[in-house]
Amino acid sequence: MHIVIGADHRGFDHKEYIKHHTMNIDIAVTWIDVGAYDLSRSDYPLFAQKACAQIIQGNAAGGVLICGSGVGMAVAANRFRGIYAALAWNRVVARQSKEHDNANIVVIPSDYVSKEEATQMVTAWLSATFAGGRYQERIAMIDSD
Repeated sequence: MHIVIGADHRGFDHKEYIKHHTMNIDIAVTWIDVGAYDLSRSDYPLFAQKACAQIIQGNAAGGVLICGSGVGMAVAANRFRGIYAALAWNRVVARQSKEHDNANIVVIPSDYVSKEEATQMVTAWLSATFAGGRYQERIAMIDSD
């Protein structure tokens, strides 16, 4: 499964850690890294845009975005039609974001969770499946024009 991952400078260390510590899960993940590529100051909207483009174009099944609070990345990503970016702060929220809300991007707040916790959240999100049913009805309400 191809998953896009992006972070600004504040999420860079978490991004690198996640890429190297999710290899031992039951799901084969190929990461598409859209940056940042170092700790130099960078702007989160650029990485959210690049990640969303990968999903919209069909190159990635979903994504992981990381910034200090997670809020900026979530706001930027949710500007795109068909993107459902959910800010998660623990494994349960990450898993339920996909199960209940069909989140195709999980957003991690690097200033508030450890690298290990972030990896656990990503693993929980990757392992989850959308429940459909009444949850699909709610997604349809969001998507109605």
